[in-house]
Amino acid sequence: MTRKLALLLLFVAAPLVVSAGTIYVSPKGNDQADGSQQSPLRTPHAALKMAREWRRIGDPRIEGGIEIRFQEGIYTLDRPLYIRPEDSGTADSPTTLRAEEGQEVVFSGGTPLASFRRADGYWVAEAPRIHGRPLLVRELWGGTLRRATQFGAEEMARMIAFDPATESITIPRPAIEGLEQAEGLEMLVHQRWAVAILRIKAIRYEGEQAVVTFLNPESYLEFAHPWPQPVIDGERGNSSFMLMNAKALLDENDEWWQDYATGRIYTLRKPRTTIYAPHLERLMTIEGARQKAVQHLRFEGIRFAHTAWNRPMEQGHVTLQGGFAFIDGYKLYEKEGFAWDPNLENQAWLERPEAAISVRNASHITFEGCSFHELGATGLDLVSNVHHTSVRGCTFQRIGGTALLAGSFGEGATEVHIPFDRIGDPTDFCSHLHIEANRIYDVTCTDWGAVAIGCGYVRDTEIVDNHINKVNYSGICVGWGWTKHDTGMHRNRIARNRVENYARQLYDAGGIYTLSNQPGSVIEQNIVSKPYPAPYATNHRGFCIYLDAATDGYTIRNNWLEVEASIGFNNPGPAVRFEGTNGPETPLPQQQ
Repeated sequence: MTRKLALLLLFVAAPLVVSAGTIYVSPKGNDQADGSQQSPLRTPHAALKMAREWRRIGDPRIEGGIEIRFQEGIYTLDRPLYIRPEDSGTADSPTTLRAEEGQEVVFSGGTPLASFRRADGYWVAEAPRIHGRPLLVRELWGGTLRRATQFGAEEMARMIAFDPATESITIPRPAIEGLEQAEGLEMLVHQRWAVAILRIKAIRYEGEQAVVTFLNPESYLEFAHPWPQPVIDGERGNSSFMLMNAKALLDENDEWWQDYATGRIYTLRKPRTTIYAPHLERLMTIEGARQKAVQHLRFEGIRFAHTAWNRPMEQGHVTLQGGFAFIDGYKLYEKEGFAWDPNLENQAWLERPEAAISVRNASHITFEGCSFHELGATGLDLVSNVHHTSVRGCTFQRIGGTALLAGSFGEGATEVHIPFDRIGDPTDFCSHLHIEANRIYDVTCTDWGAVAIGCGYVRDTEIVDNHINKVNYSGICVGWGWTKHDTGMHRNRIARNRVENYARQLYDAGGIYTLSNQPGSVIEQNIVSKPYPAPYATNHRGFCIYLDAATDGYTIRNNWLEVEASIGFNNPGPAVRFEGTNGPETPLPQQQ
């Protein structure tokens, strides 16, 4: 039989086996199966490969599109999904990954813990072993467990001194003795609009005080970078801290601690639900090339869950803003300023946070009715060169960092303050993004300085009808660069969103927050509550709308703001316009 004849017979016979254009997947399936409803595949990887092969050979089943339908269950990924240009659909033949109607489908990066057993006054579970070693984790998902801390959930104490010369922080002597011998001990530091997570090197007691030093690279970064550092003698007192991750701190029922040497996980109360230890930081990468984008993909009704965030365990975490960690940063002491900003007095190079789902060099990607739940760092990240992409009707909940990130933030090898048009490729801009009717609740759980929706260098982006509740810093943030230069950002619209219960821990914040020049942009008909009274903030700079450094080009109109005159300014440009009313007297806008 010739190859052409065999291929022809395959095309004729295939519709008798598999419904046209549909690939079925079940947790009970088999990746050697044919993908029919009666004989489904088992993994998303195999389903994507089958769809890719259909497109490669021009299978007639691609006409009108390919649907990959997932039957109910948890799909535990042993490696991230990687979607490439060859997985692209077309406008007439998109590829859709969809949960069966009314069924719960979870793409999980976590491994269920074995049963907890009673031992030495604790409940103890063994961490999964990978390549002969226990899995080390910072997060446990599936219940209400949280890492053991010094004072309790989200409680802190004021530090006494912060000394860059000795790279040390002085705190009140802990009531719990023996912490100086604890392995894996960390300190969370509250510093204005960001936090630092520092691995502790040593603790030295001096009477009723304790002097704490830290490991590198975070020790150098924490004490070298000027913005933001902790505050001593601020208008609301000194900056705050908490110690984390020691067995001696395990004193509340919902706390847990892991022994890094053995991998064993300890709690005081036996969990009543299945607990997942995350083994993946990334669930899915959608990545095209600059000249060959991934296109026309849809995700509907899928839950993405149970990812890790390992960076603080390995190198600490010192951030500039929005969860972006320093690679390097320091103050300029001589001849401050640059051609684009004669007043600039510091330098910074940043790293992009990890994300459960990362999208780069793509267009016409849609996430609709999906759930992003229990994720270690960023939930969904539209990194660069992403266009005509929608995130609509999705839920983001219990996320360690930012729920939804989009656009370049000048991260990588170039200094972050340089206007993007001087160092960035225009194709790296993200444009025509549509972020609509999403519910974002209880995010920035680990990195308090992250945000709900964070957009950097974007243009023609619509952020409309979203509901944001319970976030530790700002709600909706658009813009980057701290510059009045025209960097290419323009025509961004923030409309009819509801933002409440924000700035729970950090100030210098806004329910809606903007940076830099964005001609033709609009903030209109939003509902923004007053900032939460962050108990450890060192100032009162929390606003319903905050037009931060060099914001320009925005028209602000008809926003209901719970607090009178709650619009903050930091050197705005001349093209900021106010229309209608913006305050508690504004009629409540109607959300769609």
